[in-house]
Amino acid sequence: MLISQALAATTEVVAPAAAATPSASESFAWNMGLIVLMFVLFYVLLIRPQQKRLKAQQTMLGGLKVGDKVVTSGGLLGTITRLNSDTEVEVDLGSVKVTALRYTLNVRNEPSILNK
Repeated sequence: MLISQALAATTEVVAPAAAATPSASESFAWNMGLIVLMFVLFYVLLIRPQQKRLKAQQTMLGGLKVGDKVVTSGGLLGTITRLNSDTEVEVDLGSVKVTALRYTLNVRNEPSILNK
């Protein structure tokens, strides 16, 4: 008796829902809208912040000057002694001077234990 009531309830609910199915053009419009929304979210959450970071890094690398304290990508701390070209600088690491590529450098702003 309980099973037959459950089947009767499902047939009554399914019939009105079948009448409200969207047309093909409505489904296509919803799907395209969701895809556009996904691309907007990717741009806002991933692409735009990465472009801002890249622009800030390029500005920092373009503003390097003699006497700036830098950290190489290998973790070496030094001071710029000469700007060789647009892509290379000479870094004084204490007793050794090395030539480093600009894109491997980060400006060291915070105080370090080594400076004390």
